[in-house]
Amino acid sequence: MKRKGLLLAVFTALLVLLTGCNSLTVLDPKGPVAKTQSNVIIFSMLVMALVLLVVYVLYIYMLTKYRASKAAPDYEPPHVEGSKWLEITWIAIPVIIVTVLSVVTVRSTAAVETVPEGYEDQKPLVIYAASSNWKWHFSYPEEGIETVNYVNIPTHRPVEFRLYSYGPITSFWVPQLGGQKYAMSDMVNKLNLVAEHPGSYMGKNSNFSGEGFAHMEFEALAMSQGEYDKWVKEVKETAPKLTEQEFDSLLKESHVGRKTYTSTHLEFRPAPEGENAGHNHGGSEEADHSGHSETDHSEMNMDHSEMNMDHSEMNMDHTETEDAGHETHGN
Repeated sequence: MKRKGLLLAVFTALLVLLTGCNSLTVLDPKGPVAKTQSNVIIFSMLVMALVLLVVYVLYIYMLTKYRASKAAPDYEPPHVEGSKWLEITWIAIPVIIVTVLSVVTVRSTAAVETVPEGYEDQKPLVIYAASSNWKWHFSYPEEGIETVNYVNIPTHRPVEFRLYSYGPITSFWVPQLGGQKYAMSDMVNKLNLVAEHPGSYMGKNSNFSGEGFAHMEFEALAMSQGEYDKWVKEVKETAPKLTEQEFDSLLKESHVGRKTYTSTHLEFRPAPEGENAGHNHGGSEEADHSGHSETDHSEMNMDHSEMNMDHSEMNMDHTETEDAGHETHGN
């Protein structure tokens, strides 16, 4: 009785605590990408719930049917042969479940990696999202503006986020708009999102990246196209220009508030894509790399010249040996 009372108390406490929790944002999608992923999560949960239901029903049935009885001490249960069809059934069912889940996962993954259905004919808004310890830099090359720790996007228009990092690997995630994708230092990953409802959505870094990880949050504000154009115009009229010195100071600071600029860091510190992909992307580092390459080529040329000299000496030695051999043969 005491054990049952304790279990009842724990169950009641869990119910009270869970009723105070907010709804899961991943199950409250505000765009087609998030909706696709939410549907896959719900479908997977229903499949798992069905499996558990069948298992529990069979468990109770077996406990009831084959429970211990007051049989005679010398009672021997009858010998029962295995059933071939039962064995085929309990092997086939898991295979079918895994196959169905695999097909759903592959199709949904392919769907979220491209521009959402119905928006293929629209030109996407390209936004470069770069992380640094511990903040987010959003560059709008089309508008020529940049923001820090917040991003504004128009509704009903595809947005292509190009992700990379100026520090450790991070993960860009706006749960109500789509799943997460990693941002790394030497490559650009692309994430396609669409916001179909105006509103303020919380974005975060979902990959642990150090002591400031918990504060790497940003606001993704979805607004109508008219409001978005008005905001861009206001930024161009009021915000200061982003200089290379200012950007370097931003990278060094651990935590900053919201900032807005009328130019982007892409002008002097391009993203690691195209010709700038790989290590040492960006102005001075690229020059250093070029200088280092020239030095390496010079050293290679010097080594090649030394090798040619060594070959010449070997040829001379070989000629002298042949002359000596001819003289000996003549004698």
